[in-house]
Amino acid sequence: MTISIIGTSHIARESVEEIKQYIESKKPEIVAVELDAQRAEGLLRHQKTSVSIKDITKIGVKGFVFVKVGQFVQGKLGQLVGSDPGSEMRTAILEAKKRQLIVAFIDQPIQKTLQAFSKSLSWKERFQFAGDIVKGIFSGKKQLQELGLDKVDLKKVPSTELVEKMMKKLRDDYPNVYKTLVDDRNRYMVKQLIKLARSYPEKNILAVVGAGHKKGMEELLLKVDVM
Repeated sequence: MTISIIGTSHIARESVEEIKQYIESKKPEIVAVELDAQRAEGLLRHQKTSVSIKDITKIGVKGFVFVKVGQFVQGKLGQLVGSDPGSEMRTAILEAKKRQLIVAFIDQPIQKTLQAFSKSLSWKERFQFAGDIVKGIFSGKKQLQELGLDKVDLKKVPSTELVEKMMKKLRDDYPNVYKTLVDDRNRYMVKQLIKLARSYPEKNILAVVGAGHKKGMEELLLKVDVM
């Protein structure tokens, strides 16, 4: 039994091809994806995560705004590269189903994540966010150069070095956001992978997650006796 993790970009065609090639060559028996059942159903139907004004009472104003801004940005970037956001996750599910493999949705429910996001965002982080927007308007190119993003090819998965640099900046500037959106979900997904491994001890597992989750999840798995 092995647990392998592929770190993807949600808009990169390179991720789609990598997943296809891995499933074809390595032949895992289980494909686990960074989705919950609700998001997976919407993705397969080519629908965005359904969040409306009435959901604010459940997920908070900040959670609502986060989803809408995220959908807008990913949609625009996807148009630039000719790829639908989440196409690599859809590919993983469809390739697995085509081969009659076990498909597992290992991410925590989106509403739980958004509720936690709304509660955890501090005033300091709100002001930091506002300041970053202003900086981006007046010195956006310089900031991109500092992060190494000025020459990024959106059709490819960012390098490990670049991903780590971006995650460090997120952790330093927005510690509560990092904990809620990255660290807590890493722990949740690793727990789901461990459950799968213990339920199917002889089957190889492929986990498909965003590139920002890969390193953290691998480090957590090293600390656990899976069997």
